[in-house]
Amino acid sequence: MEVLIMIDALKRASAKSVNLVMPYYGYSRQDRKASSRQPISAKLVADLLQAAGASRILAMDNFVAIPIIAHYFRRKNFTHELVVVSPDHGGVARARQLADFLNCPIAIIDKRRPRPNVSEVMNVIGEVEGKIAIIIDDIIDTGGSIVNAASALIERGSLEIYAACTHPVFTYPANERIEESAIKECIVTNTICLPQEKLTPKIIQLSVGPLIGQGIINIIRDESISILFTP
Repeated sequence: MEVLIMIDALKRASAKSVNLVMPYYGYSRQDRKASSRQPISAKLVADLLQAAGASRILAMDNFVAIPIIAHYFRRKNFTHELVVVSPDHGGVARARQLADFLNCPIAIIDKRRPRPNVSEVMNVIGEVEGKIAIIIDDIIDTGGSIVNAASALIERGSLEIYAACTHPVFTYPANERIEESAIKECIVTNTICLPQEKLTPKIIQLSVGPLIGQGIINIIRDESISILFTP
């Protein structure tokens, strides 16, 4: 409501355009009807923002964090071969994008969800034995999927496991699960402000500020945004 009221106030003050920087678009996960009688909350909130007068929304969903995450892993100068792992079939495009930056192959976790926030690994598609695996996802919520994926990769011979995501929701007990898991480091961005108690030794938080800042400059100059996200 605060955001909607601020947008309305700016429009009534004759602002030419209102650009809303919203790193974490909180309702983006509910963007389709998975079953009957479910709302499409992402569409509803988008309609509200548009009705209030927002001209453009900059979120770390249309702005992808892959370049930031790739830069972090490049600086590690790994001596073993890498493989980027998608934790499900829906994240293959994201995994492929990171793999293009790191010039390495991908693998896919074949899993099923017997109930919400619970996942079971059925199979690993791709070669992971003897490689350093980087699991990439858009959101880590309770951490169950990432931790299960890491265990499956260790069982199949991966040397080290890293996890990465854009939005660290970290619902309890995500931090405890990550700390007790086979994951060596979990790389996240600061789209969500994490309290100090959630910044455990394995959690590495990177800033999206420079990427969003450059995006804003490109918009002002009427330059391409897509060049920010290409290898």
